[in-house]
Amino acid sequence: MNPASLVILAFAMSTDAFAASVGKGAALRRTRFPEALRIGAIFGTVEAITPVIGWAIGLAATRFVSEWDHWIAFVLLGALGAHMIWEGFKPVPVEADDGSAPERKSVWLLALTALATSIDAMAVGVTLAFADVNIIVAAAAIGLATMLMVTVGIMLGRAIGSLIGKRAEIVGGLVLIGIGCTVLYEHLVARVA
Repeated sequence: MNPASLVILAFAMSTDAFAASVGKGAALRRTRFPEALRIGAIFGTVEAITPVIGWAIGLAATRFVSEWDHWIAFVLLGALGAHMIWEGFKPVPVEADDGSAPERKSVWLLALTALATSIDAMAVGVTLAFADVNIIVAAAAIGLATMLMVTVGIMLGRAIGSLIGKRAEIVGGLVLIGIGCTVLYEHLVARVA
């Protein structure tokens, strides 16, 4: 795989994380660049690890991941999206919107969201097991691209979120559910074709 193909692959793998991060950024209040960078680093790290896991699995058992990756992504993204929608309908406590420091999301919740958006990267890792690719270079490129895209997405979502307020979390949840449905649809259509 040539360097240009690797860069295109890296950014293609980060598009769903970017969409999810716009929703996350819209749901967060007063997020600053260091917080966006922290979230980007979490997503980038997870997105860099999953193709390596997929690559290792690809060496052992390609059928399992390639047959179930879309269902796993669909369920995880759907559940996380439903949780965000649920949180979006909860009333805002008065003390939560007092101009204090930005609300920080749990590292584990962010990592779970990152994992849900990186299941496809695991499947790509499976295919990289059969290509002439240095998996460490590929994983680093995917991780860096995702970190960049998520950081930008969080800041973009922050700007959008200040316009639409607390209900932005509902939009973020709908985005996650939409990504999960898209992943499932693309895989099911590819099987029929």
